[in-house]
Amino acid sequence: MHILLHTDVEQPLKKVADGFNEKLFRALAPPFPRLKLLRFDGSKKGDWVAMELHFGPLKQTWVSEIVANGQTAKEWYFIDEGRKLPKPLQYWHHHHRLLALPGSGTRIVDDITYSTGNRLLDLALYPALLAQFLYRKPVYKKFFR
Repeated sequence: MHILLHTDVEQPLKKVADGFNEKLFRALAPPFPRLKLLRFDGSKKGDWVAMELHFGPLKQTWVSEIVANGQTAKEWYFIDEGRKLPKPLQYWHHHHRLLALPGSGTRIVDDITYSTGNRLLDLALYPALLAQFLYRKPVYKKFFR
């Protein structure tokens, strides 16, 4: 399944790229599931992010590896891939892109591909995952005001 979201903010590309750090990561965490950050190395190839998700009494671990990153004058990006995912996810690929807009703005792109291994379950999870990422839009706008 695929989720693609764009959020435009009124800050230049370099400032937004510099703001993609642990503080932003914590701000982007939705209220549910509660998230406990275990490790945050950054957003360069070889970095790792690990968290514990709390679904009430149930805890699951999510570990992602940053498998690529790069930048040009008009784009900054990194890609994280799930290495240990909460059930029922089996595959996670998240391409984070920042694109310079005309003037001084930046477009933040969340381009996500995921799979549970079951198309019906993928479809069933879609609304919840979409909601998790729609939650980010006002956070990005506030963070990069």
